[in-house]
Amino acid sequence: MNDISKTLVPFLFPFLLSAQTTTLRGHIFGEKQTPQLGTSVALGDAYRAVSDEAGSFNFEKIPYGRYALRVFMPGFEIWRDTLTLNVAAQNIDIQLIQKNAVLAEVEITSVEDGVLGSRSLRAVEGMAIYEGKKSEVVLLQNAVANLATNNPRQVYARITGLNIWESDGAGLQLGIGGRGLSPNRTANFNTRQNGYDIAADALGYPESYYTPPVEALDRIELVRGAASLQYGTQFGGMLNFVFRRGPSDRKLEFTTRQTIGSWGYFGSFNSVGGTVGNTNYYAFYQYKRGGNWRPNGDFEMHTGFASTKTALSKRCSLGLEITKMHYLAQQPGGLTDKLFEESPEVSLRARNWFRVDWNLAAATLDYEINDRTRFNARVFGLSASRQSLGNLERITVADLGGNRTLIDGQFRNIGSEVRLLHRYPTGNRMATALFGLRFYQGNTTARQGDGSAGSDADFRFLNPENLENSDYRFPSRNFAAFTEHIFQLTERWSVTPGLRYEFIGTQSIGSYKIRVFDFAGNLVSEQTFRDDRRRQRGFLLGGLGTSYRLGKNLKTYANLSQNYRAINFSDLRIANPNFRVDTAIRDERGYTFDLGVRGNHEGVFFFDATLFYIAYRDRIGQILRADQPPLYLDYRYRANISDARNIGVEAFAEVNVLRLLRLPAADRHTVALFANIARIDARYIRTDDPTIQGKQVEMAPPFIGRLGASYRWAGWSASIQYAYTAEHFSDATNAVRTSTAVEGMIPAYTVADFSIQYAWKKLSIELNVNNLLNNTYFTRRAESYPGPGIIPGDRRGVFATLQGKF
Repeated sequence: MNDISKTLVPFLFPFLLSAQTTTLRGHIFGEKQTPQLGTSVALGDAYRAVSDEAGSFNFEKIPYGRYALRVFMPGFEIWRDTLTLNVAAQNIDIQLIQKNAVLAEVEITSVEDGVLGSRSLRAVEGMAIYEGKKSEVVLLQNAVANLATNNPRQVYARITGLNIWESDGAGLQLGIGGRGLSPNRTANFNTRQNGYDIAADALGYPESYYTPPVEALDRIELVRGAASLQYGTQFGGMLNFVFRRGPSDRKLEFTTRQTIGSWGYFGSFNSVGGTVGNTNYYAFYQYKRGGNWRPNGDFEMHTGFASTKTALSKRCSLGLEITKMHYLAQQPGGLTDKLFEESPEVSLRARNWFRVDWNLAAATLDYEINDRTRFNARVFGLSASRQSLGNLERITVADLGGNRTLIDGQFRNIGSEVRLLHRYPTGNRMATALFGLRFYQGNTTARQGDGSAGSDADFRFLNPENLENSDYRFPSRNFAAFTEHIFQLTERWSVTPGLRYEFIGTQSIGSYKIRVFDFAGNLVSEQTFRDDRRRQRGFLLGGLGTSYRLGKNLKTYANLSQNYRAINFSDLRIANPNFRVDTAIRDERGYTFDLGVRGNHEGVFFFDATLFYIAYRDRIGQILRADQPPLYLDYRYRANISDARNIGVEAFAEVNVLRLLRLPAADRHTVALFANIARIDARYIRTDDPTIQGKQVEMAPPFIGRLGASYRWAGWSASIQYAYTAEHFSDATNAVRTSTAVEGMIPAYTVADFSIQYAWKKLSIELNVNNLLNNTYFTRRAESYPGPGIIPGDRRGVFATLQGKF
């Protein structure tokens, strides 16, 4: 605790000096001097107010100093000014200018956003409530990172407590897990794009095979487990990718980025955007191709996106979006521990392929009913597929040819959400209420059988009408109703209660086969089993958050929210010698608790420290088991194995050194430092299985640390980042090493990345070096694709990008 105190004292010292306070009063008028009710007023990043019926607002006990004042009212231009408060009381009158049209959802943002690379979400942002919650935002408009390859170590370096899986070096898939949750295809988060779902099936198969290109993003938003009330029941929380929009002051802006790099990498990103009349538009196309530092790792990827937002009137706008992604990748397979130690660059699989096709569409309607009430409706749909083809046998078994296993997943779903945000007076203060409804209909098909005996990417079943393994359909239906309220009890203290009712209906309809072969590989017997199941459940989740402003730029927050995670029916009948699932597997229940403190000084520093606790009942985990004699081969078994709890502390701090020291060079140079650390103790508790009692939860590194520094001067920008992940385990028994390498320890590893950019007029050039120190490491042991076995991390890679913006 002494060390923590020493760390925080420099940040808190300016607050201790702020003894003199003032009162700021103001009146807000529209056209013809009409008082404006319900106008949002932001003083700095710490103080918020809403105008009353007379257009008046009031800030009390504000420490002397210089502040950015911003005023936002839908339908009017954002009003900005900088005030110096140095007398006992001050008054100000503000005249708002009405917009010609509402082009897009507008948010009050700090005048210093982008000087540092991170911030938290505000109490009310867009059509959502985040007061009293742990939230994080990665700002990408000025990021100095390898955006062309979606390098997750750089992109998510400022997000606390993340364990990152690296399956490829080109950013084809994202695998992140927070606070001791599995990173497997980011399945423990409710993953969204511009506010709507993008995962395969939000209920039955919440894995994300599509990752939005970072080159096209404005920011990434993450809300922890307390997001369960607004965004669904996942323990991890909500992850939202927000795309850029076209500029509002130009009809056409064209951006092109061309990248070349190690192992034959070539990437091309091209976007257009602008505003024509009452319509804002943005579109891009990205192409990637390349190889891997190991053999048999070629890939090709296409991603396209187009969006428009049209003002139908001064209070109503309609948005349309469409996304298309397709990629084909060869997968070099996994390694045993011995092979990794001796020759990590080798590949034992030359016939394994993976193909993904993702198609998304969405429509949104925003309507400002009156000055205090806003309505949003969105409809979204997905038509997608993922196909894996290859040899699923243990990596210790040589691939001598023969028919490959083909697994085909098709996803067709549609959903809609409606939200109503209303501000209303409670005494002399304003409260905010959010009401929402969600409907979701999913339909997943999963088929597994024999594919061709060749080596090419031939994704066709040999016997499509009589598959050798399984043929399933997984319909699902979800209805939810939710509400959250912000009650401002005092100028400094607010509480945010919330409720969510959830109905989930899931089915599995299909059949599977059990086939027995002799030692010569001949089929001895075959039995087909019909497997139709249906399950419906409805439940109520509750949560309560609170926040208290300790000073001008210092706030504490706490939140307790219930969580629920439905089982994934879609993986129950995948035939895999390395991986088996308990057919009686049940849903998970639990809750998340956060207690944190957050502080900032605009453009100088930002910090956020949180103590968290995640409780599970019937946690789904993976334990090591072995076949019966005479084989004795080990495999991964997935089931409800125990109750568990994850407890930890995570802290992030970023500081603009020159501004903190008030050096004259701060006007021309920026030197920023950040530190991101997480200490996690995740254990299995209350279990009858002595092999896992008190053991570490799998995929939960006990310590994660990331450090970084960035420098800006004139057109030059540079950054260097260092990441450390402590050793952890891939199964609940905490096995250190196994014969198949599917289970075992993941040793501690460190990775450093470096980026430098130079911008001149409309051109810029970037150089990125991934794994600067050329370390040998791995982040995961895969039970199937892209393994099975150890998946080595990429060695040093160098990438150069030329960008033009016209």
